[in-house]
Amino acid sequence: MLFQNRPETALSQTPPAGAAHDRVYRTLRSQIMHGELSPGQSLTLRGIGKSFDVSMTPARESVRRLVAEGALTLSASGRITTPEISAERIEELAAVRALLEPELASRALPRAHIALIERLEAIQRSIGQVIAAGDSVGYIRTNLEFHRTLYLRAQAPAMLAIAETVWLQLGPTMRSLYGRLRKTEPPRHHTMILAALKAGDEPALRLAVRMDVTQGLRMLTR
Repeated sequence: MLFQNRPETALSQTPPAGAAHDRVYRTLRSQIMHGELSPGQSLTLRGIGKSFDVSMTPARESVRRLVAEGALTLSASGRITTPEISAERIEELAAVRALLEPELASRALPRAHIALIERLEAIQRSIGQVIAAGDSVGYIRTNLEFHRTLYLRAQAPAMLAIAETVWLQLGPTMRSLYGRLRKTEPPRHHTMILAALKAGDEPALRLAVRMDVTQGLRMLTR
């Protein structure tokens, strides 16, 4: 139409290489964190490039960043896979969550005003809806949204970044865990978290968060 004979318009619509790389990285990162990819699933640079309609360079750079975060593994032969986590590794990551996330929740508590609690209650209702629909990816996504929404109030970006790296490494494994749990209702520990926030009870909040982030994972090591 109106600008079809203006070559500069077509050029302006082509995203720069950096933007393409960032798009691929963020989308893949989200897919891995939320369990859209299975443990041990193989990927190829060519396949990633085709899926996102990008060249090999953005695909390669995105994989490099995700390998550095532990979200993907890269073998000596160049094989790219999502992590398959051993029982020992699950125990280690569960211990990290048990140490880190109660501290984030504790730091958030002084800023846990009514608007935050209402937002968390809305997310909890959303979790109930995705459980009723049998949506495992939706469950992981909304469950992490509940925790991230609370932890953002901690105003501790370095700690939250570490927590998100752990979530990223656990993403594919969490999909397997969801199948084992056969959930039919929202996490009861979230209800305990909400009650502790309303009461301003820091010890109860720490305990509820610790139980929430470890009990399910430890089922995978039995």
